[in-house]
Amino acid sequence: MNRIIALVVAVVIVLFIGSSMIFTVDERHAAIVSSHGDSDALLDGPGLHFKLPPPFQTLTLIDTRTLTIDESGSDRFATSDKNEVLVNTVIKYRVADPMKLFASNEKNTQTAEERIVALARTALTSAFAKRTLGDALGDQQALASEAQQSVEDGTAAFGVQLVDLQMTRIDFPSAVADSVYKRMIAARQQAAANERAKGTAEADKIKADAEREQQQILADAYSQAQSIKGEGDSKAAAIAADAYGRDPQFYQFYQSLEAYKKTFKPGDVIVVDPSSDFFRFMRGPNGGSADSSAAASAKR
Repeated sequence: MNRIIALVVAVVIVLFIGSSMIFTVDERHAAIVSSHGDSDALLDGPGLHFKLPPPFQTLTLIDTRTLTIDESGSDRFATSDKNEVLVNTVIKYRVADPMKLFASNEKNTQTAEERIVALARTALTSAFAKRTLGDALGDQQALASEAQQSVEDGTAAFGVQLVDLQMTRIDFPSAVADSVYKRMIAARQQAAANERAKGTAEADKIKADAEREQQQILADAYSQAQSIKGEGDSKAAAIAADAYGRDPQFYQFYQSLEAYKKTFKPGDVIVVDPSSDFFRFMRGPNGGSADSSAAASAKR
């Protein structure tokens, strides 16, 4: 009976030792087998492997999938113009070098995540401190890219590759939200007033230029009109002088008819002396009296 019990105990011990020496690794993990001091650690990939039982060798499994850090709380950061914002971030990372992660005393991804979060907070603090509130809100992608680059440089030291860093929410603390919104409204109103002032000044300039151009056009037109009128008057005077030279009596007759036309209107009653020199062409076509007409005929 004692032999049977001893045999069972021996079998159990052998199975226990055997199970501690055989292990499998799936595609989601990498295995590191190390002995005391971790100086001769070995990296094993997916498959079936063997190792010495503890305490001669120990097994550490490291998750190599792309993992996500999504913090439930918000971190508080200050901008260069002394405004505070609340930021939620999502970080994606993967263990690119399990041996480097193991050598840096990060035995699992949980402690690695704590270091990644600390690096992200430091990088975001620096990125927000370089920007005003308006710049931070207006160019969130550039801010996140700058922080991601800084974190990548830090995580590479312990074998972690940062896949992505995004800010899912930027908000103001409730205590300062109202004052921040009021300042933003005032700034937008000031910008709108400046734009309106620029528009008004530009409109006044355009109007002044148009009026000046109008005056110049009118002055040029008046000058051309006077020149044309002068040429016309000159030609009319030349024509009249030529006509007067050819037949002075007819020219005087024509001028008298024009004077009568301008003087008398239909229905006018005028009391004048008919012997006046003004009416000489009414007494005869030659502008003289009947006697003078007869004398002129006799001479002919």
